Amino acid sequence: MADSSNGAPGTSVTVATPGRELDEFENPGLPPHRPRLADRDRRAEKRAERQVALLFFISVLGTLLFFAGYFFVPLDQSVERLRLQNLMLGLGTAFSMLGIGVGIVHWAKTLMPDHEITESRHEIRPERDRQDAEKIVNDVLDESGIKRRPLIRNTLLGAALLAPLPAIAIFRDLGPLPGNSLKQTMWDTGVRLTRDPSGTPIRASDVTIGSAFHVIPEGLNEIENKLEEKAKAVVLLMRLDPEELNPSPGRENWGYDGIVAYSKICTHVGCPVALYEQQTHHLLCPCHQSTFDLEQECKVIFGPAARPLPQLPIEVDDEGYLVASSDFQEPVGPSFWERG
Repeated sequence: MADSSNGAPGTSVTVATPGRELDEFENPGLPPHRPRLADRDRRAEKRAERQVALLFFISVLGTLLFFAGYFFVPLDQSVERLRLQNLMLGLGTAFSMLGIGVGIVHWAKTLMPDHEITESRHEIRPERDRQDAEKIVNDVLDESGIKRRPLIRNTLLGAALLAPLPAIAIFRDLGPLPGNSLKQTMWDTGVRLTRDPSGTPIRASDVTIGSAFHVIPEGLNEIENKLEEKAKAVVLLMRLDPEELNPSPGRENWGYDGIVAYSKICTHVGCPVALYEQQTHHLLCPCHQSTFDLEQECKVIFGPAARPLPQLPIEVDDEGYLVASSDFQEPVGPSFWERG
């Protein structure tokens, strides 16, 4: 254990070693400061300042190069245009990040004070600590020279303001915000349940106990974004003995004479729930083995899925065909969609 009132040379330092007597030796103090070239030569200092500013300016040029490639290189079917844009985006990002990074390092190594200091411990006094913290901030600003070096300050501000813009532009290419599209499907009141992929309507009499149908909404095959809508609207249709179902309050009319419909999209990561065990009335996702109990409104009984499969309310129209009573009452698919 060492004890010293300060770090000045010539003071006595006492060291206590377990099992040994106390040893005393003279505090060697801090090593002598070796001035840099910029500390001794005014011209070298100005040259280093211009170099730092040049690096920050290179960062600004890199950002501008990125936007030139992003906005002013039109993409068509030619590979050459694509390569040119990728080259400009890559070089622009590299110069933008390297310019500001290398500039800050060069600034610290050549212009900021590099002498070592020590200070004694003191008792914690909240008001004094606030004043000390304010003094430290002011000292940092003074020592960095940013107040008296407007060339570095202005180029740094320009580089720092422009550097994040390429990332924002890239995020823009992720596409428009989904809005409510993840919570809405093609299912609506009166939409018929049809076989996948033929699109043939299904009568209630076609569904026997123990059978399972892969179902899509009527008209799905005729729309342009068929695959996108199918990824949300595909349904499994099954029939059980009505006595085996245990609907919760408010869901008594969501099925018809033991016929129930549930989303085919697993609530884990969106894999298709494609296996139905007739004897146990379990639905199984073959990808990660999430298992849902049809008798308990597709409650998760095994696997990583976090919530039950959403149920599609159904009824029978005047012609005996199965139709939806409404859309799903909760988002389909992985649980993070619901939180999104």
